[in-house]
Amino acid sequence: MIRTKRVYEPAEPGDGKRFLIDRLWPRGIKKEALQIEAWLKEIAPSDALRKWYAHDPKKWEEFKRRYFEVLDGNPASWKGLLEIAEASTVTLLYSSKETRLNNATALKEFLEKKLATFDSTELR
Repeated sequence: MIRTKRVYEPAEPGDGKRFLIDRLWPRGIKKEALQIEAWLKEIAPSDALRKWYAHDPKKWEEFKRRYFEVLDGNPASWKGLLEIAEASTVTLLYSSKETRLNNATALKEFLEKKLATFDSTELR
């Protein structure tokens, strides 16, 4: 199972393994308080893509297309998450105030599609 959650919401047991997936560290959060497995900034959209999108709902589909294209070109950045998601819950943490159309939502969609056809033996 893959979930998304704002970093400002408290950690809960149902979160499973928590990963920060923003390129920038969230304001006002101390590293020790976040309770994460890892900060995967390399999986986040580039600064240029993030700034171009600027949470404009009209750009959502194009944002996802561009982001997914980058992710497809760098499977090493996300295959480990799929292996973990096969065995336990993964929560993708983001800091955006936009709770519906953000990079975590897009990444969740991307990963769920990949998970449907993922073969963990590819990693061995």
